[in-house]
Amino acid sequence: MSPVRFSLSALSEGRWYEHVIRFVLGGAVTTFTGYISSRYGASVGGIFLGLPAIFCASATLIEKHEVRRKREAGFAGARRGRQAAALDAAGAPLGAIGMLCFASVFALLARSNIPIAFMVASFAWVVTSIAAWYLRRKSRLVRSSRIGKKAGGSAHSRGG
Repeated sequence: MSPVRFSLSALSEGRWYEHVIRFVLGGAVTTFTGYISSRYGASVGGIFLGLPAIFCASATLIEKHEVRRKREAGFAGARRGRQAAALDAAGAPLGAIGMLCFASVFALLARSNIPIAFMVASFAWVVTSIAAWYLRRKSRLVRSSRIGKKAGGSAHSRGG
């Protein structure tokens, strides 16, 4: 199993305007959420805050980068691009679970000490997100091994 890693080298893989797109879309979603919150209240605005601000931009950019890499290697790359974007999409709910944990912990602790609440909530977000990723990966490995055993068992029972 590959460990969770943080790599700044991934920033150099994109073009400058792709980072601007992510920044602008993220800012636009945040601004929209602020507007919703000021107009309809924090409870409604909080629902929109849970939207992955840059998901749409990142999914399309990931697909584009993978297709480009494969084409440079002499392959079509469309399938690989879709798979990479799908993997990113699968991670979005895991991040949302982490953000839900952050919001819950922060809400519980914010009345006593905001800086401490922020630090503890951030820690809770990191732990929850990594745990969710690990559990998802583990469940996929178990599921794929069960499918492999079923396929192997049926082929074996037929003599093949």
